[in-house]
Amino acid sequence: MKLLRYLSYALGGVALLTIIALLVVYGLSERALASARVSQPLKLAQPTAAQLADGPHMLRVLGCQGCHGDKLQGENFLNDPKLATVYAPNLTLLAAHSTDAQLDRAIRQGIGTDGRALIIMPSQSYQFLSDQESAALIAAIRQFAKTGADQPHRSIGPVGRIGLVSGKFFTTPQLAAQYRQTRLPNLGPQFAAGRHFAEIKCSECHGPDLKGKEVEPGVVSSDLSIVGAYDLEQFKTLLRTGVPPSRKKLGLMAEVATSDFAHLTDEEIADTHAYLAEWARRQP
Repeated sequence: MKLLRYLSYALGGVALLTIIALLVVYGLSERALASARVSQPLKLAQPTAAQLADGPHMLRVLGCQGCHGDKLQGENFLNDPKLATVYAPNLTLLAAHSTDAQLDRAIRQGIGTDGRALIIMPSQSYQFLSDQESAALIAAIRQFAKTGADQPHRSIGPVGRIGLVSGKFFTTPQLAAQYRQTRLPNLGPQFAAGRHFAEIKCSECHGPDLKGKEVEPGVVSSDLSIVGAYDLEQFKTLLRTGVPPSRKKLGLMAEVATSDFAHLTDEEIADTHAYLAEWARRQP
């Protein structure tokens, strides 16, 4: 009988410790999600007529419609109960009751209109948009008519919360801070346009140094110094179809190419290729 009593005490103790550990993880993960702070003062500037006209194009190229839907009505972006269930919000409704400054903070700093840290939103790359570019993007969003319903709030699963606490996963503001520490080299004015695109888009999947990073569990994106081996036509084919010269299936890259990069102009592709090729050439 004593053995059974001690065993019950032990099991009770383990259960209690487990509950305490879960509560601690929940509390710490909630603190991480609620601890977003404005990292730097930003203010919008009046876009040029050309930038305003280019706003809808940038919505496509930057992947806004790829995540939020063609009409920006919002979509389920991630559905893994253990990790997280995340919906890209309905931007047509969000914009209707948000100021330009609130939308800009979400775009470039990864802080939601409720003041909480966003996750998955690629503000770590979008933070390098200029004041005029961000304003033009917001103007393009506001051109969409209100449609659809509000999307459900995100739900962070146990694995996701443990990842936030352990440093395996990061909120968008945390990623943005990391990206500010590793800017791409300035190779001169002739490569400025390509460098800018590499920072606001390529870095999202390939990391702030373009050396590759884990984009999905077990999937690491490529080091973009490989572009140094591509001529312009090969690079153009890669961006618009997701098919490299090796004909290897690239998974996520193929999805991004057909949904986002297919809308790039020849000039934008040429500028990006010129920068990446020169950057690759200068690698040690």
